[in-house]
Amino acid sequence: MVAITGSVAAGKSVFAGELAADMAAWPEHPSVEIVCTDGFLMDNAALEALGLSQRKGFPESYDNAAMRAALAAIRQGPARFPAYSHVTYDIDPALARSLEPPDILIVEGLGLQIDHGPLVDALIYLDADEANLEAWFTERLIGLWAAAEHDPTSFYARFRHLDEAGARAFARTVWERINLPNLRDHILAARALADIVIRKGPGHAIEAIGGRWAAEK
Repeated sequence: MVAITGSVAAGKSVFAGELAADMAAWPEHPSVEIVCTDGFLMDNAALEALGLSQRKGFPESYDNAAMRAALAAIRQGPARFPAYSHVTYDIDPALARSLEPPDILIVEGLGLQIDHGPLVDALIYLDADEANLEAWFTERLIGLWAAAEHDPTSFYARFRHLDEAGARAFARTVWERINLPNLRDHILAARALADIVIRKGPGHAIEAIGGRWAAEK
């Protein structure tokens, strides 16, 4: 079981997909599955009831017991993993999956800044300067905002009254008020726990590889 974490917009999902493709091409041709911790976020209704709507992605917004139970169960047999839609910005029951135990399970997302002990065999942290992370987050949000022009079901359709400058200003507010504090106060704690730390520069280029495994070698 390989866990991948790092800031919002660090490129966790893309990295997980590339890593899975590389692993599946090994001579042994192992079975590889990817699950995202976003599926273990509480849904929007529950977050609102708890006053946590502006804390999505923070540790308290996850059902950590359910996540740990699913990770433990998949080692023994089939397990069900809920899923999250970045388009609707909420848990989507239609996207949930029941998985048989694969040879390799990649778990990517937030909520991995605590020591999950025997549940995770390796932890990879994607690291980058805050300025790059903010730029990547902004471009992702602008892409979702642009796509919502023709998708009234998108969460971002409610922001289509903004022009692009307004959308970018909104992205900066979200970054400064939510994502950056979460990074500094919680997510960064995973870097010290990581077996591998991958340092990324502009354009997501890999600049350096460190972490506990690198130090041991």
